[in-house]
Amino acid sequence: MKCCVISRLLQLSICLFACLVLFEKAHAQLVTGKNKDTDLPPPRNIKVLDEHKDSKGNTVRTIEYVQEGKHITETMVIPEAGKIGIKVPVNPDTLNKDSLLIVVNKSHYILEVYYRRKIIRSYKAVFGPKPLENKMMAGDRCTPEGWYRILNKNPNSKYDKFMLLDYPNDSSVSRFKTLKAKGTIPATAQIGGDVGIHGIWRGGDDLIEKNVCWTDGCIALKNKDIEDLYKLVNIGTRVLIRK
Repeated sequence: MKCCVISRLLQLSICLFACLVLFEKAHAQLVTGKNKDTDLPPPRNIKVLDEHKDSKGNTVRTIEYVQEGKHITETMVIPEAGKIGIKVPVNPDTLNKDSLLIVVNKSHYILEVYYRRKIIRSYKAVFGPKPLENKMMAGDRCTPEGWYRILNKNPNSKYDKFMLLDYPNDSSVSRFKTLKAKGTIPATAQIGGDVGIHGIWRGGDDLIEKNVCWTDGCIALKNKDIEDLYKLVNIGTRVLIRK
């Protein structure tokens, strides 16, 4: 009888240990903020082939770069953005985090931070290679639109700092199901995840300066900007992403 009890306790211990290992793995994946879509090699040999203003005052820029051994040429239309580089003096330690709002405007390649409805920061930002398209499913490399919150913060990402968004949230799931029901996306499609706001590898700021949309759906800033933003916001900070 005593041996049976010991055996049973041993089995329970093994089960508990296994559950703990699985939990730690899941937690580690969440905290690292690793974006499954950003394992592509970075673009290199970036050249601006042409840049001019159109009749509406937009900047039309044609660039060429190499990624995964392929020469890629992209032409982008960049509307006049709001002022980049706004930095109102604030003390991150005394900010009411519930009064902060991040607004990402994909059309204008800009991320703005509002505090009590007043802008306190503005940074140049880039996205996936189709910035004006809303994310529909995993692998489409599009940046999702809508309301989100910061779910987690990782200070040691391979992209300097990483702030994970709560994509997919209830609204994203509802839209995803509708797209499937309409046949817009395959029935086997997955919704995707690991979307966040992060920096870039050392020496990569030039990609952001030239508006190269290299991510697989995340929002990328220059490292000095992601480090500044990281100090301001907290888990739960609201994020609005729009065209």
